[in-house]
Amino acid sequence: MTATGSPEAPPAARPAIEVDGVSASYHVRLDSSSMLSDLGGLFRRSRRAANERIVPALRDVSFDVLRGSVLGVIGRNGAGKSTLLRTLAGILAPESGRIVVRGRINLLAVGLGFRDNLTGRENIRLGGLAVGLTAARLDEITDQVAEFAQLDEYIDLPMSAYSTGMRARLAFAVAAYLEPEILLIDEALTGGDAAFQAHVGEKMAELCGQGRTIVLVTHGLSSVRSMAKEAMWLHHGPVA
Repeated sequence: MTATGSPEAPPAARPAIEVDGVSASYHVRLDSSSMLSDLGGLFRRSRRAANERIVPALRDVSFDVLRGSVLGVIGRNGAGKSTLLRTLAGILAPESGRIVVRGRINLLAVGLGFRDNLTGRENIRLGGLAVGLTAARLDEITDQVAEFAQLDEYIDLPMSAYSTGMRARLAFAVAAYLEPEILLIDEALTGGDAAFQAHVGEKMAELCGQGRTIVLVTHGLSSVRSMAKEAMWLHHGPVA
């Protein structure tokens, strides 16, 4: 709340992301489908409810991300890093707290949004159309995305033929060239050699220079050191 008599900061001066006291959980299934099928589906619903566990992923998390900056989020497996990004993206609703996002968000995770039966080039165009780019703009950037991803002739093969690293390279290239205002990256910068990683770093610096904001979740401390301006450690829910 703005104090009486104090002018509110202009939009450009406000953080791109504000997170205040956010808590979130996710559901884990404890039973197997085969156990349920043994009884032909009898009491399926009640058993499913009894065999679900709610796992607290985020607990009272607060932070801001300034516009045009890169925040690195690190922590062990299960610390809540991916849950945090899905909460920021609006995929998972927080149980409590407040999130303010000022800008169009693009969540980048390996394989997210790709269709295996389509070629890399077709997936590029599909992603562009989904965020509202015109056909003319897509014609301009499709070859640039393909070149950045270093896929050569694979760009016209179905995604089912791609390795995990190839998918990661294409995912980053698509996300970077679709003009996001806020880019959330979930462990998706592992595809490629040192030269490609340097290429990614240069592109991220370019995006930030254009006022884009990036939140980078990774286990790679080298990526945080080279790309992030600030870092945040998540430890089983809270910020440590």
